[in-house]
Amino acid sequence: MFMKHGIAIGAILAVGLAAPAMARVDGDTITLGSSISLTGKYATNGLHTQRGYDFAVKTINEAGGVMVGGKSYKLAVKYYDDESTPARAAQLAERLIQQDGVDYMLGPYSSGMTKAIAPVSEKFGVPMIEAEGAARSLFTQGYKYLFAVLSTTDLYLPMAIEMAAASTDDPTKLRVAVAFEGDPFTADIRVGVLEKLEEYGMQVIADDQLPADLSDMSTTLTKVKALKPDMLIVSGHSKGAATAARQIDEMKVNVPIIAMTHCEAAKVQEKFPKTAVGFMCPTQWVE
Repeated sequence: MFMKHGIAIGAILAVGLAAPAMARVDGDTITLGSSISLTGKYATNGLHTQRGYDFAVKTINEAGGVMVGGKSYKLAVKYYDDESTPARAAQLAERLIQQDGVDYMLGPYSSGMTKAIAPVSEKFGVPMIEAEGAARSLFTQGYKYLFAVLSTTDLYLPMAIEMAAASTDDPTKLRVAVAFEGDPFTADIRVGVLEKLEEYGMQVIADDQLPADLSDMSTTLTKVKALKPDMLIVSGHSKGAATAARQIDEMKVNVPIIAMTHCEAAKVQEKFPKTAVGFMCPTQWVE
């Protein structure tokens, strides 16, 4: 996790810290701003993001800080809790820029929250480096102040589909069930998955949307048990991955190929070691 968030902070230094007199500088410290989900739906991942940023700042500061204009500066991050609410995140981003005088932003957790903040940083010309917003739609808006250090959603699951296609002489005979959360990030993943399935001519026999609270996907799994697909694809952030793995285990769902996002964050292999054997799970980093 440090690698991703360390890169994010390093990138923001490269992008913007050329004129510290125009930034929020307290003595020898340059303050970055971040709206993070510390409560609400994304609290767990928001805390992971904050810890990644804090560890990166600590590591940079212990190495002597950053050199700008011949002078060494330490870094600090001012956080606000956006409560996992996009409108609140946008308000807090504007507060950081307008009231707190922050001229460099670190992104929030999730594509939805990043989509809420990006127009604010764009409006005020404040660079935002983000490590948690992967929706490809973020990068089709022409934003000049948004920079990312991770792969986009269209690259998350296609390789699993390619591997499934390579396992058979005729991919068009493969029957696939998919289930996705309804948020912007996962909606983008779904588009990429369906495009890749169509490319190989695979049959989509179920296309479900997961419940909003991600606490129960038994309806989908009951359907999967009845339809007996060759492949199951699931994406619903870490809570969705945890629920899917648990209920696949409890309901004794047996699908030859299972591909799922957020296995690492949900600790699927640790919690369900037998069930997770053979799962294909993309990840941006390994904890």
